[in-house]
Amino acid sequence: MANKLKIIPLGGVGEIGKNMTLLEYNNDIIVVDCGLIFPDEDMPGIDIVIPDMTYLRENADRFRGFLITHGHEDHIGALPYALREFNVPVYGTAFTIALIEHKLEEMRVRGRTLRTVKPGDKVELGCFKVEFIKTGHSIAGAVALAITTPIGTVIHTGDFKVDFTPIDGEPIDINRFAYYGSRGVLALLSDSTNIERGGYTQSEHEIGATFEHYFDIAEGRVIVASFASNVYRIQQIADVAIRHGRVLCFQGRSMEQVVQIAMKLGYLKIPADRVVTVDQLKRFRDDQICVMTTGSQGEPMSGLFRMATSSHRLNVGEGDLVIISASAIPGNEKGVSRVINQLYQRGAMVVYDQMADVHVSGHACREELRLMMQLTKPKFFIPVHGEYRHLFMHGKLAEEMGIPAENVFRAECGDVIELTVKRGKISASVPSGSVMVDGIGDIDDIVLRDRKLLSQDGLVVALITIDVETGRLLCEPQIISRGFVYMRESEELIAETVALLTEEARRFEGAHKSDYANIKNSIRTRLKSHLKSKTKRTPMLLPIIQEI
Repeated sequence: MANKLKIIPLGGVGEIGKNMTLLEYNNDIIVVDCGLIFPDEDMPGIDIVIPDMTYLRENADRFRGFLITHGHEDHIGALPYALREFNVPVYGTAFTIALIEHKLEEMRVRGRTLRTVKPGDKVELGCFKVEFIKTGHSIAGAVALAITTPIGTVIHTGDFKVDFTPIDGEPIDINRFAYYGSRGVLALLSDSTNIERGGYTQSEHEIGATFEHYFDIAEGRVIVASFASNVYRIQQIADVAIRHGRVLCFQGRSMEQVVQIAMKLGYLKIPADRVVTVDQLKRFRDDQICVMTTGSQGEPMSGLFRMATSSHRLNVGEGDLVIISASAIPGNEKGVSRVINQLYQRGAMVVYDQMADVHVSGHACREELRLMMQLTKPKFFIPVHGEYRHLFMHGKLAEEMGIPAENVFRAECGDVIELTVKRGKISASVPSGSVMVDGIGDIDDIVLRDRKLLSQDGLVVALITIDVETGRLLCEPQIISRGFVYMRESEELIAETVALLTEEARRFEGAHKSDYANIKNSIRTRLKSHLKSKTKRTPMLLPIIQEI
């Protein structure tokens, strides 16, 4: 292990979300970010998905701390689960730490060390020296990391874009990236999300004119749905609303929480007398009201969804102007489309990203990614934060920039990228993957498989009642179907299945109780074969033996 740096992505490669990257050198391990991803449609009942931390658990004695680039859920969402196990310090900027504190409090994880840093600050964790570098993103307090190791410097960009006119007036620190590039960068880990888009990402300021236009023409209430964490967007909308003589009402649990935290820390500057509650809105005319809410992704429990479905105290209606200031995250298109249709049905006018410039990305496009490589001049390049096509294209861009193909590593979760001063390779893999969490805790693949089976083909219960002493069948077996077939219309199938069960149940007569498990397996096998041959479906089968 001497003189070898290991970089191990435990999430965030081959996927958008669940970001977590481990750096290891001799007896020291640090981790960049610890995020979650939301479940796919084929994960019924699952609330969130977090990285598999088995390797970190096995090496807990060498674990020195977490370094967090920013406060989005896909970068901090798994921290409460990790900090239940690992009592190590967490470093992040003020807004990031405030969001983490709130999450830990909600999940009752207490007594952990959270350390607030500023861009330009440096910390030491074992053999690693880390500098936090100001970047631009769609959330306050985003930073990149310059991690100095015994064999060279690693730059981790976090999520970033190059915005020279940000709302907070503090642009990305290009000079600092250039400084490290002039001294020599061993490896660059860079955000790949927008590699497919050419040119440059729009500045957050550029959509201000769009908001001005729609506030000018609005005759009733203006309702804006946005990501709760994008305090720069919230600030822009608040400024426009106040200039147009409107009060602000924030709706949605996460929106209210983030606004409260951001105002307390000074990231949001909104006069307190311009913020009102839902109950206070009746004091104002419709043309004096601006509502900011969650729900830009069509989430069923969000503020905008409930307004559109008349399940909120503040329901959308005729004369309202609704601005959805976000683009649909891949996989959410149907939900967003459904909400837009419901809003139109309620009589509202709806403005969204396909109609006007109401959203800009927080991620760098191709030319900004090229600039980052030019500034840092890395020897090795590791694209992160993207699905495989993003990693592939970002790697090709690195090759165009003169980085040898053998120095570009498109890693999968768990790959061990081993670097020395002269060369690098993917040398091994460690336990990795996804841990599924629902309301009762971690869920393994077997439980998820059962849930999928239940959702697809339903459940069949076979109830067999036997004499406790002789094993003889006491009555005709019963079949209970849930989500498989409608029993009143499947009398022939049910009769055939009962006959099969009666035949199998006779094997209990005279059998020893130690044989019951084998008999139940035989029943399950024959029942599965029979039902599949008759219906082409394989429901979950639950044989129950009742002794009387």
